[in-house]
Amino acid sequence: MKSLTDWLLGLHGIAVYGMVGLLVFAEDALFVGFVLPGETAAVLGGVTAALGHTSLPVILVVVVGAAILGDTVGYEVGRSFGPRLLTHRVLQRRAGRLEAARKQLAERGGAAVFLGRFVAFLRATMPALAGMSGMRYLKFLAFNAAGGIVWGTAVVLLGYLAGNSYTRVEKTFGRVAALVVAGVVLAAIVAWRVRRHRAERVR
Repeated sequence: MKSLTDWLLGLHGIAVYGMVGLLVFAEDALFVGFVLPGETAAVLGGVTAALGHTSLPVILVVVVGAAILGDTVGYEVGRSFGPRLLTHRVLQRRAGRLEAARKQLAERGGAAVFLGRFVAFLRATMPALAGMSGMRYLKFLAFNAAGGIVWGTAVVLLGYLAGNSYTRVEKTFGRVAALVVAGVVLAAIVAWRVRRHRAERVR
């Protein structure tokens, strides 16, 4: 993860937009969110905007657009291939969580699509499950777009605020103080992600 962070923060402009967009898109499409850190890439996209490597409005549009498009592809994959996807070895190992997600989708409908955007496992599986269930695309798109906008804006701004804190403190108090602040911010983000991961495992 550290190598991804260092590499991405070393890029500028179009290269950042392309890589962040690709990682966010791929996390949401084709069930590959288990191995690709799309959320981390979105946060780092916000950091690059704070560092002046990218434009904040543009990185926001890239992340939100990639999230919505990735979910749309996942929906189409689920609608086209249906239950055959569930026979994949990776998914069979998570059969219990998949069944819980399907139950949540059946009970909550579009709200499950929206809320699924904020849980890593559901971000990778809910679009395809929605496609398999026969949910109308326009209904899916409405909740998918709402979730993508809220999630994308939140994670990019989180990275932007973290990066901005570093640059401001460095300018005022020096690099050592800035590194301390950055360490605290990163520790808070890691603790938040660990709590979310544990909560997902309980579900």
